[in-house]
Amino acid sequence: MHDLNVNDYLKSHIRTVPDWPAPGVQFRDITPLLQDPRVFRVLIDAFVHRYMDPALRPDVVAGLDARGFILGSVVAYELGLGFVPIRKKGKLPFTTVEETYELEYGSATVELHTDAVKPGQRVLLIDDLIATGGTMMAGKKLLEKLGATVLEGAAIVDLPELGGSERIQASGLKLFTLVSFEGH
Repeated sequence: MHDLNVNDYLKSHIRTVPDWPAPGVQFRDITPLLQDPRVFRVLIDAFVHRYMDPALRPDVVAGLDARGFILGSVVAYELGLGFVPIRKKGKLPFTTVEETYELEYGSATVELHTDAVKPGQRVLLIDDLIATGGTMMAGKKLLEKLGATVLEGAAIVDLPELGGSERIQASGLKLFTLVSFEGH
């Protein structure tokens, strides 16, 4: 690892699966980052070190269903913070707020418990990958409905050609990603 920076090191451990889930799609698989304990630690530390900065330190970490749960919960634990899951519709047992967003084909809805965050709390919103940006934008809207402030969106991978990172930043949300892949 000494001859690679953190971003290149992490990128070298992301597997590209061609033609999945559909022909022409280059699927960026982050599971190899999680399987190797050394790589997993480098990944988590990249986020933890950033959000230890008092200017960027959140009050709570929110993770998007499902890979955002893996990252977000570990980052929250390492920062000594609570973790809030933003789930796909129908998975949370208590009173929820919901937000529907458009997908390439159809739409999806995410939900958050009404007591998950308090008004004025500073939230880090985390997911594994930014494609069209719809999930992260919906998560931001949910957190804001409850009066929280989303400090920053964070993800491992950005797919800039799909326009999500541009849309997220145009909405006023700062975005932090570690690895960028051209193409879909």
